Amino acid sequence: MQRFATLFNAIDASTSTLAKVEALRQYFANAAPADAAWAVYFLSGGKPRQVVPTASLRALACQRAGIDDWLFDECYHAVGDLAETIAHVLPRATRASDVGLAEWIEQRLLPLRTLPPEVQTERINGYWDELDGTSRFLLIKLIGGGFRVGVSKLLVQRALALHSGLDAKVLAHRMMGFTDKTARPEAAAYLRLLSADEAPGGGGNVGLPYPFFLAHQLELAVPQFEAQLGTPDDWLVEWKYDGIRAQLVRRAGQVWVWSRGEELMTERFPEVVALAQGLPDGTVLDGEILVWRDGAPAPFSQLQQRIGRKTLSKKILADMPVSFLAYDVLEAGGTDLREQPQQQRRQQLEALAAAAGVPLSPRVEGASWPALAALRE
Repeated sequence: MQRFATLFNAIDASTSTLAKVEALRQYFANAAPADAAWAVYFLSGGKPRQVVPTASLRALACQRAGIDDWLFDECYHAVGDLAETIAHVLPRATRASDVGLAEWIEQRLLPLRTLPPEVQTERINGYWDELDGTSRFLLIKLIGGGFRVGVSKLLVQRALALHSGLDAKVLAHRMMGFTDKTARPEAAAYLRLLSADEAPGGGGNVGLPYPFFLAHQLELAVPQFEAQLGTPDDWLVEWKYDGIRAQLVRRAGQVWVWSRGEELMTERFPEVVALAQGLPDGTVLDGEILVWRDGAPAPFSQLQQRIGRKTLSKKILADMPVSFLAYDVLEAGGTDLREQPQQQRRQQLEALAAAAGVPLSPRVEGASWPALAALRE
């Protein structure tokens, strides 16, 4: 925990991207694989699960510090962060700890959820007594499920690339799904992340998607389009659908459905899984999940209602049927196609979709940009 706290301090104290990347690189160079796995998970946006209510932590801190609620409230008002306030008011630690991050998470924090309150209190008091201020702050954030740090997933990938000598793009692919809530950060997963195996879905992660490429608004007036972009004949024009951006992965006889947020959603959309059965192995499609009724997409609010359901009843499946509308093919026959021109991938996608019966995002035809703009309006 102390090494992770030192890294947190280095990141928090600097506004320099290079300094943050170097701090990350040094951490990965010295951390045990099990600790590094959890660090990658948290630093890349993985959310710790709350194991003890924050109200309980607050009450325990007041008791341990020997202060009244009103005084804690005054401190909280001045500091502005609950975890930082608790770390400040607690008495100094009486002993030091060299326990690693993985042991803290797996053997100390996660088991707290199932323990009686009096046992939780006893253990947390003991944990606080072996950590300094920054380590306590991090511990409270992890216990309360509110950990945040000023570093992006991209910087983590850059640091890992410097540490391992691998291409950052390879690491970006391998890190897809690393922070999914069903994933368990382990030493083996971290070592696979840095292995020499660069095959798609390699290292035992056969169900991994590819990094998502996002759409961005073009800040041009329509009369300027042709001067900047050429004619519409040089472009693939499609509608922007309002659903869930997703990748459909078909490998090794299995199907995985991933969201743009790297959440595994396979069980939520049985219709999409059924649709994928017609795809050959080694296929990855990029597209949009939509509630689709009477040949047209339904409002996103209907998809939201379905996402919020823990159980998919027959009525829900009938009232809010979903479909996967394919935009692009990223892998075919187990071959990564992302370096191929978009036009060429579109041709492969059309052939694949026709053979497998997968709905395809239709091209929008227009003689000019003003004509397309009028159609959009």
